Amino acid sequence: MKVLLRSDVQGIGRRGDIVEVKAGYARNFLLPTGTALAATDSMEVQAAAMRRTRDLRDAKSREAAMTQRAVIESAVVNVAARAGSNGRLFGSVTEADVVNALRTATGISLDRGAISMAEHLKVLGSATVTATLFDGVVATVNVEVVAK
Repeated sequence: MKVLLRSDVQGIGRRGDIVEVKAGYARNFLLPTGTALAATDSMEVQAAAMRRTRDLRDAKSREAAMTQRAVIESAVVNVAARAGSNGRLFGSVTEADVVNALRTATGISLDRGAISMAEHLKVLGSATVTATLFDGVVATVNVEVVAK
């Protein structure tokens, strides 16, 4: 069954795309939730308009992400944590801690899921983590863990 997507669907397509899906998936999920419309031949114009607005919105979001990346990469984010005398932390610095410190240092608010770390930070010192700001725009965050 052909459907016109009204919003992005993971693994299926993006807003404005006309895609072929199983009839049951369309009938039981996409159409009742308003995520898609049953596609007809006359919907090509509507689909093109949706793709144009999607592309304009994506271009603006990409520019904003590039600006944010420049600010984030130039800043050093200080995270205060309790530590022992040997430099090991009582606990660890998580993605949520980095997001809160980044918001305090730069004023940029990110989702916790945007930050990726190989493992949580457990010692004092400096480290680098990555933040995905937009599809294809990744910033390197310089984190300095200091004792409270």
